[in-house]
Amino acid sequence: MAEFKVVVADPETGETFQREVDGQDANRFLGRDVGDEIGGDAVGLPDFTVEITGGSDETGRPMREDVSGTRLKELLLEGGVGFKPSREGERKRITVRGREIADDVAQINVSVVDGEGDVAAAFEDDDE
Repeated sequence: MAEFKVVVADPETGETFQREVDGQDANRFLGRDVGDEIGGDAVGLPDFTVEITGGSDETGRPMREDVSGTRLKELLLEGGVGFKPSREGERKRITVRGREIADDVAQINVSVVDGEGDVAAAFEDDDE
């Protein structure tokens, strides 16, 4: 059974909210790619649409949009997701995960892209 920690970002206010999802809500994420849009009801936001922006697996390896599938791959990176160079021209071989969400993913990052209302208020209502 899939279980994820979903981090929801509200770009209008700059706030982020965390939600644990499992069961049917977690199944809505399985097989989706980074960049896909889904209904926000999976994370408790029924009036919103969210876009998957990234994530990481249980060991902290980041998901990269340019790696297909769910596999692990070693890439020689000059920067971007997974590596921030500390000096000019630095490159490093980093193990990253593909863009498709599978059971190996522990955290999913999503951003609100469409909907009416206040995201913070929707999360406060669910906490009570």
